[in-house]
Amino acid sequence: MNKRYLLGGLLAAAALLSLAPARADNAWPAKAIRLVVPFPPGGGTDLVARALGQKLSERLGQPVVIDNKPGASTIIGTDAVAKAPPDGYTLLLSGSTSYSVNPALRAKLPYDPVRDLAPIAIVARTPLVLVVAQGAPWQSVDQLVAAARAKPQGIRYATFGAGSGPHLAGELFALAAGVKLQDVPYKGSAQATLAVIGGEIEMGIDTVAAVAPHVKAGKLRALGIVGATRASLLPEVKTLAEQRLPEATFDAWYGFAAPARTPPAVVARLSHEVIATMADAALQAQLRAQGMEPAAIGAAAFRTQMEGEIARYRALAHRAGIAPE
Repeated sequence: MNKRYLLGGLLAAAALLSLAPARADNAWPAKAIRLVVPFPPGGGTDLVARALGQKLSERLGQPVVIDNKPGASTIIGTDAVAKAPPDGYTLLLSGSTSYSVNPALRAKLPYDPVRDLAPIAIVARTPLVLVVAQGAPWQSVDQLVAAARAKPQGIRYATFGAGSGPHLAGELFALAAGVKLQDVPYKGSAQATLAVIGGEIEMGIDTVAAVAPHVKAGKLRALGIVGATRASLLPEVKTLAEQRLPEATFDAWYGFAAPARTPPAVVARLSHEVIATMADAALQAQLRAQGMEPAAIGAAAFRTQMEGEIARYRALAHRAGIAPE
């Protein structure tokens, strides 16, 4: 009889232990959530984080506190999340630089996004656009490509440094078009844009948000959207894919992630809530007004895109000899 009671007690204890993680997951969130943004306040990533964080807080019933950790091309903030306790209370919102560009181009990173991060959702894209000065002789991508073929490396384009988004986009464009371009680094978007407007350099590749005002003011001419779809701020501008250069497509995007080994139930809940939040019409309008395109891509597709981009950009860097500064 004692053995039977002992066996019954052990089975009951095992059952309770098996239920403990589920109960803990169901209790999440029980306190404020820290959302790490590896950029300074005021930029595009910070804007997405604050807009989405507020809506997410309302759905989860707990504060979502933005923690800006800029530096080292997003590496400092991303690594902080990768090494944080996997309890669902420290999350990352960053651009594709953290998830695919840095891992593809940098031989030594303190984190591996595939191994150390749990994707939650991609929430927005930031389309890039190829621009020239309004007074430039090229009215179309075809004319620009023809000029580049006639004079290899005679067309120079602005980047923000080796391995930056504009640099990768420019190299993809050159490879897809079968031309050779010359990249020229600038300290940032404002300086690069002024160089294109003033004729100091022939071509620029920058975010739609940064250059759309200059396009609408007649200072720049937009020849093609580098992303997969057209941009809301410049709806009349065709994508490079629509202009027979699908291999030139380069998408910059923002994604949510948690530390790896975060309980699957918490990751699933987060993915569901984030995607539901992205259905908010006011939030979508807010993002579009800033030159961003809302998205709602779940965890599995997020991982597939991240892994595919790492392989693609690594191969591009090898062919083009790109080495981050």
